[in-house]
Amino acid sequence: MALAAGLLMFVTTAAVAQVAEKLVPQLEGPTPQMATEAAAPLPKWVVDDKRKMRAYPDQPPVIPHSIEGYELSVNANRCLSCHKREFTQDSGAPMISVTHYMTRDGQMIADVSPRRYFCTACHVPQADTSPLVPSNFKDMSELGFKPAGSE
Repeated sequence: MALAAGLLMFVTTAAVAQVAEKLVPQLEGPTPQMATEAAAPLPKWVVDDKRKMRAYPDQPPVIPHSIEGYELSVNANRCLSCHKREFTQDSGAPMISVTHYMTRDGQMIADVSPRRYFCTACHVPQADTSPLVPSNFKDMSELGFKPAGSE
């Protein structure tokens, strides 16, 4: 009886080893070299200074101008030199949202909130590239929905 059980265990182990050999990739031997390819050219930035339509409600606006060389650190924020409330009249830039002058609790403060200080955490420059994934997104206005109270 013990001999039969041992033989059955040996056959089962051998069968499992053959199946595992087919499923598990080879982990030994020389590693093939990685292929090197030319990098794709960097995309051109859209710098036409035209405000872009937002794709969805509450989307942070994209940056329609070059920000190359802008300092954005704990000590300086070049974006605020044009977009801060007190500088927009002279610069002609749109003022940053009043939500940027609020604490997490909705309390208004005199200066830009520290959590909104690093602009490029939400706002990005726009590159002139084709979409990575095709989209058939349609805005609500294109679907025939009318604004509330327009009837």
